[in-house]
Amino acid sequence: MIAWSLAALAAARTIGDVVVALPPGSVGGDIGPAGAIEDLDREGVALIPGGRSRSESVAGALEHVASELVVVHDAARPLASAELFDEVVAALEADEKADGVVAATPVTDTTKEVLRGHEVHRTLDRSSLWSVQTPQAFRTEALRRALDSTELLAQATDDAMLVERGGGRILVHTAPPENLKVTTPLDLRIAEMLLQG
Repeated sequence: MIAWSLAALAAARTIGDVVVALPPGSVGGDIGPAGAIEDLDREGVALIPGGRSRSESVAGALEHVASELVVVHDAARPLASAELFDEVVAALEADEKADGVVAATPVTDTTKEVLRGHEVHRTLDRSSLWSVQTPQAFRTEALRRALDSTELLAQATDDAMLVERGGGRILVHTAPPENLKVTTPLDLRIAEMLLQG
């Protein structure tokens, strides 16, 4: 899945060098049954050990970034297109007051807040709810400042959340439906079928 993401990044007009944060202990070794680290080692791609949390991995990767804008992406979304990377960057460049732009889709399911296991507390108004994805483009300094708030790093489910909490302005950019997240074997099968198509 990392290789699929790298192919899209390489095809994007707005992406320069890429930093890949790998699971701790995997740099210099095997990444699992799908392939070896050497398969990812190419020009313009730096491989670094990741942290204990998602945000620690991003903070480590940011140490290798010198550009004014940075894009964060999860290999768990291997169908992100080169166009989507370019679009989130263009949306951020178009609004100088924005600190970040996230790929997202409007929530289409009825969404309920559930407490104590399986008890519905309330139904949320889905008209203003979006499911946030990656890629996410940021002004590099805004993301660095947000990642300095170490007490929140382990709790953050995405980096835009940290920028928001620091008072940053985040915009959403509509992502195509095929930008799915691979979390189950079924998701992987669907991703493979879409890639074959």
